[in-house]
Amino acid sequence: MTEPQFLSGQFLLSMPGMGDDRFARALIAVCSHDEESALGIVVNHLRGDVTLHGLFEQLGVDPGDMEDGPVYAGGPVEPARGFVLHSTDYEGQGTLNVAGRWALTATLDILRAIAAGTGPKKWLVALGYTGWGEGQLDGELTQHGWMRAEGTEAFLWDTPVEDRWRLAFESEGIDVGLLSPSAGTA
Repeated sequence: MTEPQFLSGQFLLSMPGMGDDRFARALIAVCSHDEESALGIVVNHLRGDVTLHGLFEQLGVDPGDMEDGPVYAGGPVEPARGFVLHSTDYEGQGTLNVAGRWALTATLDILRAIAAGTGPKKWLVALGYTGWGEGQLDGELTQHGWMRAEGTEAFLWDTPVEDRWRLAFESEGIDVGLLSPSAGTA
């Protein structure tokens, strides 16, 4: 049996034809991966039913002068639970530093700090997450479904949402136009 390759601080890219529409063309920032489980946030699927201001209003947080913006569909697990993926210049209660590359916080304090202008410089808000049980992600990585990528933090903050998946593949030297939606056999 091969040793698991822990992916915290890396990206997962869904392969064309993986068979799960929830992850079609998904780019996932892996925030935690160990022997027991894995957790990631989809960073290129947007929710069309709520905006930042709408979410802040639902949570009783005054957005102040903050610009309105999108809320990401972080994954199918607990889709009503909020997460903020952010730069490492902010640490609050329960903040998880992810390999020094980005951080994850899931408390209201960070939303208040963002609204007040005292939060992280770079951030995105997601509802839901992607999760795997013990050994599940390691098993899925051996099948046609996911590809791992080192990537860059620019995928999170500086790349247009609609380009993130394609550019993540290109950063690994892969032209997505050449990918087959089905796995081959030897």
